[in-house]
Amino acid sequence: MHPNCNDLQAKPEENMADIETATKVNDLEATPQATLNQNTKKSTQNQQPEFNDPVEAIKFHMREHGLTQRDLVPMIGSRSKVSEVLSGSRTITMPMARALHRHLGIPAEDLLKEPVVQTREAEAEIDWRRFPLSQMANRGWIDKKNNLREHAEELVTGLMRKAGLSQGATALYRKNDQNRANAMTNPYALNVWCWQVLAQANQRDLAVEYRHRGNPAGLLNQVAKLSPAADGPRSAVEFLAEQGIAVEIVPHLPGTHLDGAAIKSADGRPVIGLTLRYDRIDNFWFVLLHELAHATSHLDENGQAFIDDLKLTSSNDKELEADELASESLVPQEAWESSEISQKPSPMAVMDLAQQVGIHPAIVAGRVRHELQNYRLLSQFVGTGEVRQLFSF
Repeated sequence: MHPNCNDLQAKPEENMADIETATKVNDLEATPQATLNQNTKKSTQNQQPEFNDPVEAIKFHMREHGLTQRDLVPMIGSRSKVSEVLSGSRTITMPMARALHRHLGIPAEDLLKEPVVQTREAEAEIDWRRFPLSQMANRGWIDKKNNLREHAEELVTGLMRKAGLSQGATALYRKNDQNRANAMTNPYALNVWCWQVLAQANQRDLAVEYRHRGNPAGLLNQVAKLSPAADGPRSAVEFLAEQGIAVEIVPHLPGTHLDGAAIKSADGRPVIGLTLRYDRIDNFWFVLLHELAHATSHLDENGQAFIDDLKLTSSNDKELEADELASESLVPQEAWESSEISQKPSPMAVMDLAQQVGIHPAIVAGRVRHELQNYRLLSQFVGTGEVRQLFSF
């Protein structure tokens, strides 16, 4: 989703003049970013990639200078406004544009640029050198070569072929309303992570073909009941493979801000990717069941992918449904409300409810911590460091 930039684009010549004039006038109060100006402007004079819209330019400059959303507050107005601008749901106004130009050194032409309507042909014209080539090579996703940037298109399209995709498939993983993606997500890193998930899934020889079930809750419940075992996470992956669903563990790349994803492969199979960025038992089970809910209920035939940073809240109906299905399969609401744990979250209450429901105590402790927003509570139960060791990580 891109911002509506009509306010900036009504009179481009006048707006350009306004921004250029504004850089000579100190019409903003002194801000912490003011001390960043000289270094920022010097660095942005170097050759920069082309941007499709103002939001993409802002995110690039934030990554280049290690800025957070909080750093943009003096330029945009509030933390909520910053979040809305970066997600594309709020228009960039002239005062915002002036401040961003002055304090971050973003060229006026980038702030005035009209968002490009993405077609498959346009999306194929991507800057191949912006993919995280060194990290991909170090992980064995692409071949190591002396000059990776010179061979970028060849190497990345090779990974895409392994994933069963064409260049036009980059449209799958762009930011949209379905994705619970962080505003700071690097789309190049996100794409190659998704392609690696699909490439691994294509190498997996599943014994059966997935057949859609009318009610996914039964499958989620079966998976949740595997959680008490010491090797429960690995057993769950094997069990889902027997149902025709590939689960691939692929560590996240910097800039992806990612817990997991549900993707439909080129041949129509549901594929789940997990990053295990939080190496805890409670986190593993919630992320797996959340993505399983998407994989069995929400993947449509046009290749829609669900990309999830589960630290974020979402008002999207499908995200809310996936949250509810995962939560209900792990700890049924009726059991939660009838237990003393909602009033007295003691270690004994954790063990009692886990035994009653038939799940790992880490899952109960994780829900308590989430509901109370107290992540120091019951930390001895959540199984920190016990998941990655079960997989080749």
